[in-house]
Amino acid sequence: MSIDAIIDDCRLPVTRYEPVHGGDINQAYCLYTHDDKYFLKVNDSKSFPLMFDKEAFGLRELQLHTSLVIPQPIHYGEIEGKQYLLLNWLQPGTPSTKAWQQFGSALADMHKVAQPYFGYTDDNYIGSLYQTNERRETWHLFYAEYRIEPLAKLLFEVAAFTKQDLKNATRLCESLDQRFPVEPPSLLHGDLWSGNFMFTDKGMAAIYDPAVYYGHREMDLGMSLLFGGFDAKFYDAYHETYPLDSGWRQRLPVTQLYPLLVHAVLFGGHYVAKCRSILNSV
Repeated sequence: MSIDAIIDDCRLPVTRYEPVHGGDINQAYCLYTHDDKYFLKVNDSKSFPLMFDKEAFGLRELQLHTSLVIPQPIHYGEIEGKQYLLLNWLQPGTPSTKAWQQFGSALADMHKVAQPYFGYTDDNYIGSLYQTNERRETWHLFYAEYRIEPLAKLLFEVAAFTKQDLKNATRLCESLDQRFPVEPPSLLHGDLWSGNFMFTDKGMAAIYDPAVYYGHREMDLGMSLLFGGFDAKFYDAYHETYPLDSGWRQRLPVTQLYPLLVHAVLFGGHYVAKCRSILNSV
């Protein structure tokens, strides 16, 4: 099927389009009309069922609860075995003078949005991996049952993990209730790393490609530090707006374990070794 059929289904007066970078798993295009530009993501429907429906739902959840720039889901659907998501175009730019501070404060305010449960109204995806969001009343049970244990078992089933790795994962899960400070569930982006945010041409921070759920807020902070980290002004502003427990940096290996397990399942290699190292040390 050609991209033209999908563009026709978007119901836009498109004058031309061109492929652009859209991450590791999606085809992506910039669509031009006489007056505007749009971002189109395309993927296979069978491999990742309803992936873009769930992404659009997560983006709208974020839009309701944050002052950060969030792409607007305009249209999504499925045609001839392909699914697509049409978003407004975000033009990259450079950060304004206070952009990093505003980013940190805005994320902290978003994390103040709480629910009485950990989880979400629906399952979704983190990257191309299905993410279960069944509700739990406590963080340690949610993190163990729907984040660490399923992926550790999956890695064991494909012989990437040993029995000892699996035992270490179980041991960690049994200690989680003693590791995290008790806090209300926070609205999380869920996949907040340097590849999933940008500064727009207006100098404001935008976040996208979410894996939304309500969880412990240290998960977003841990993920943000996993691949390079953000500017120090971001963390200072976050802490000023919604102070973190003094031990949050010591818990980074635990909060980063889930995204590393995701990468280990998807890509293997040194990510497996990194997960093993964390499980051996915590």
